[in-house]
Amino acid sequence: MSSRRSFFQKSVGLAGAMSLTPFLSNAMAEDVSDALLELNKLSPIDAANDEDLWARMAQAYTVSPNILNLNNGGVSPQPKVVQDAVDRYYHLSNEAPTYYMWQILDKGREPLRRKLADLAGVSSEEIAINRNTTEALGTFTWGIDMQKGDEIVMTKQDYPNMIYAWKQREIREGVKINWINLNLPFDNDEIVLKSYIDATTSKTKIWHITHLMTWTGQILPAAKLCAEARKRGIISIVDAAHSFAHVDYKISDFNCDYFGTSLHKWLCAPFGTGMMYIKKDRIEKTWPIFPTDKPQSSDIKKFEALGTRSFAPEQAIGQAIDFHNAIGGKRKQERLHYLKSYWCNAVTKNPRVKLHISLKPEYSCALGTFSIDGIDVSDVATKLMGEYQIHTVSIKWENVNAVRVTPHVYTTTKDLDRFIDAVMKIAAF
Repeated sequence: MSSRRSFFQKSVGLAGAMSLTPFLSNAMAEDVSDALLELNKLSPIDAANDEDLWARMAQAYTVSPNILNLNNGGVSPQPKVVQDAVDRYYHLSNEAPTYYMWQILDKGREPLRRKLADLAGVSSEEIAINRNTTEALGTFTWGIDMQKGDEIVMTKQDYPNMIYAWKQREIREGVKINWINLNLPFDNDEIVLKSYIDATTSKTKIWHITHLMTWTGQILPAAKLCAEARKRGIISIVDAAHSFAHVDYKISDFNCDYFGTSLHKWLCAPFGTGMMYIKKDRIEKTWPIFPTDKPQSSDIKKFEALGTRSFAPEQAIGQAIDFHNAIGGKRKQERLHYLKSYWCNAVTKNPRVKLHISLKPEYSCALGTFSIDGIDVSDVATKLMGEYQIHTVSIKWENVNAVRVTPHVYTTTKDLDRFIDAVMKIAAF
């Protein structure tokens, strides 16, 4: 037990945190470590509603006590151990930049690559480290050879940056987008499968698949879609910006051709960190955005030729992985789904409040959306922030008109009670 506690203390890294005295900060580190140890003794389902343990574990974060942040879906805060790692690597770089950056920290990418590959369940030869999902999927958009008249199937609910990228290629090169317009929410895989199949023709080359919709949190059956695409000889690209380290899965579960994600969301890695996966047999066929001397190489590293950038955020990804693993992927998923269901079930006691997400765990996890009859969703979000200091985001996009609410592992049910009370007061008028 002593050695395991020591491991968690190093993983959480709270000693000396914030402005506490050494005694108090060490006590906090001990408490967080003990809480993580206790969580690991419980099954994911049993751990999901242990409020005392999650409240203690939440001390690993430095979130504001004044603003209740329920927009973790945009960018998630980092636990203190990750923040400290960024600072440490950044200060080291400044001691002798060209030496420490290129001869020390740059060498740390290989063990980090292996660590990410292990978390993702794929080969390290198929993983590249970059800055975000937009960069990863942009590489695929521009790196895959296509001819005029080739078709892409994607939905109007996909992320705007991905839509804009394909539209630009449509304008410049004459490829064609076949659009799907999904009615959200749904809890039937066949609806989505049929939509993709119906939009497919003999000229279709790519299926662009968003695993978890940014607008509402709707989960699409990515594995089934990738299997269907492969059966038809169609390339599958998975946008997993919101699902990686959120929903418990491995990239290998999808058997996709391409996969991109942002690590600064649910993994709680430093801002501006991301990851791409390309199936081994497709690396050579994919052109990098920033060319190397061997752009048609089968080496995944050709996609990391970004020039000079800060290695500090990249190297601190390792601490984020350690923290995620200390909680456990399945345990984290169960807790996040529990929190979403907690507030959803409470606010719908008022008949004016309408949910825009399925409560079934296979179709949603942390992200949830709601609206109040007779009140514009922008006004609801404005009232939540202005009158109650609760940060959410209003969504107005294709077939979506709702307020998105996104708790994280540091969110407690006491926090959500405050949110529920605010929604009920707004809905009462």
